[in-house]
Amino acid sequence: MRLEELARGVRVRGVVVDKVVEVIAVTPMGPDSILVVYQAPGERPDHRILLRSDESGLTEEAARIAAFDADPVEFKLAAEALRIQCAAQSDEMIAVNTSDLEPLPHQIEAVYGHMLDKVPLRFVLADDPGAG
Repeated sequence: MRLEELARGVRVRGVVVDKVVEVIAVTPMGPDSILVVYQAPGERPDHRILLRSDESGLTEEAARIAAFDADPVEFKLAAEALRIQCAAQSDEMIAVNTSDLEPLPHQIEAVYGHMLDKVPLRFVLADDPGAG
């Protein structure tokens, strides 16, 4: 890959060792050098001056296309985990509403009315119905 081919949005390997980075900006510094501002996934933007001698180590990475060949059982598990996570954001009593337990009113009041509001949360709830 030539220095002139580097442009905003291009994903390239060779700017940083063992990482694919996305080019954010390119500024020519002369006929044989450029200043590249880039960002690796999950990291802060950084910059580096590339010389004509660095061209041999630069390779453009094609955008990854989803293969849709994942294990269906693992996909279903991940989708269910995401569903539960999203449901808990809209229904704070999701654990009560989706369990096979039938909580009594005083138990719901103890947990949702008193315990969860306290920070830091340091309680042990021991309820033994029928113990007298």
